[in-house]
Amino acid sequence: MALHLSLLLLLLLLLVYRISAVGYVSVQTGGSITFPCSYDQYYINHVKYWCKGLVWEVCSYVVRTDHPKSSGKNSISDDINKRIFTVTMTNLTSWDYGNYRCVVEINRGTDIMIHWFYLSVTTGTPELYVEQQEVTGVEGGITVCCYYSNSGDMKWYRMGGDCVSGYSGTLHGTSVTLKRTSDANNRTFLTVTMSGLKMENTDWYWCRVGELEMPVHITVSQQTATQRTSKMTSTTQDPTPQQPSASPTAEPVQTDNTSQGAEGNMEEVHQRSVKVLLISLGMLVVVTAGILVTWKMWRRHSNLENTKCIDITRTPPSHALTYCTIENPMGSLWSGRDR
Repeated sequence: MALHLSLLLLLLLLLVYRISAVGYVSVQTGGSITFPCSYDQYYINHVKYWCKGLVWEVCSYVVRTDHPKSSGKNSISDDINKRIFTVTMTNLTSWDYGNYRCVVEINRGTDIMIHWFYLSVTTGTPELYVEQQEVTGVEGGITVCCYYSNSGDMKWYRMGGDCVSGYSGTLHGTSVTLKRTSDANNRTFLTVTMSGLKMENTDWYWCRVGELEMPVHITVSQQTATQRTSKMTSTTQDPTPQQPSASPTAEPVQTDNTSQGAEGNMEEVHQRSVKVLLISLGMLVVVTAGILVTWKMWRRHSNLENTKCIDITRTPPSHALTYCTIENPMGSLWSGRDR
């Protein structure tokens, strides 16, 4: 019974930490992924690290900025000017799935977890992916395609910044349009078109469908004199020469001006934290009740074993004697006779 309860508790913990992971990312076996982690200016000179673990208290180091920058299939780099450190994982296998965390080390204090992800590694096509995580364009416009097979709300947001959901909106002075499209291979994808881009718009962005996310780094370079003479739109990952327009019955435009980035999505993180707390408390009550019931059953069974009765029937039936000796946990003895 105790073994069964332990297994149940482990499964509940797995469920809790799977639910509580802020970012869900899926990658195909053999593929690679880069995770961006932004931090506050106060931690520029601190050590940063990437760790893996089901429980935060026992999260084991994968790679650190104060050690060799790479460790096996994993590497880390820290851009103190942009206050972003990135972790790249390559040649992923099914053993690489799990909870990962971006952490800032605090000397003589508690380390600060910036963000955590749940990484799944699948043998088939991931439910959400991009063909390139690094996209380069010039001032003007750029298009990114996010292929997906899952369901849910579609969003595009800048890391630590605002979010565009629905079919259009603005991000830091750039116009953003979102379109659901399909190609000749029946792949469904979200087309994100950004116009009015400037060099300062170079940053990490996140494509999100449902609960799945995929980071994309966009680098914007300055236009040359030749490029300025004509309208310039740099398109990457464009699978079809002609993009169908959004449906006339499209959802109304809505722009979410709350912080919805990987680090700035505080409202959503708070809602998830409350949900996780309630689920955790409920599971704790169930497990505690199971342990108490098991303990009481064990105590009752032990008390029955410690009670030894001898029925002596050599005397006449009307004078049958029963002697009992009961051992209590304190070691004292009690003897009685029933007439």
